[in-house]
Amino acid sequence: MKAKIRKIMTVVDETLSEQGRDVSPPVRRAAAIAVIANPFAGTYQEDLSELIDVGEELGGFLAERAVAALGIPGDKVESYGKAAAVGENGELEHAAAILHPKLGAPFRKVLGKGAALIPSSKKRGGMGVVLDIPLGHKDAAFVRSHFDGMEVRITDAPRANEIMVAVAVTTGGRPLPRVGGLKVSEIKGEDGLR
Repeated sequence: MKAKIRKIMTVVDETLSEQGRDVSPPVRRAAAIAVIANPFAGTYQEDLSELIDVGEELGGFLAERAVAALGIPGDKVESYGKAAAVGENGELEHAAAILHPKLGAPFRKVLGKGAALIPSSKKRGGMGVVLDIPLGHKDAAFVRSHFDGMEVRITDAPRANEIMVAVAVTTGGRPLPRVGGLKVSEIKGEDGLR
């Protein structure tokens, strides 16, 4: 693997009730996070292809870990998202290089599909920074019940010369959704929108 990984963390969140009401089935969200060395920390580099290739490797690697943590087959995942945080000596473009050009294809391959854009966020921060992973339905972006997010953090990451990269997957949308919009049962899955 091209990425120099210092640490990997997997987190599972399960909501059983909300506002005194049972959530049935419970909504489960899992995130897999890798803390990697930033080869371009502290320097300007025009060609970011090394980080683009790292993103491609991490897409499948982290997706496999997150799906395994949910304990379901990849094709049963409903929502997904990705995020990255660079340490103080990095730049946002380093996070973008990992997340955007190539991470998506191997992530989708683990899930068997994924017609919708993968929601993403990027930021710069110090150790313990909260990484907000936006979530959306993997096959239809207009499914409002799946507009969500998952917070993760690692107390000792990212260090100044590191990048924290995360993917998240879910078994469903928000608990007890009721703001309308396209329902999961109405998804056509043709254009990534509906």
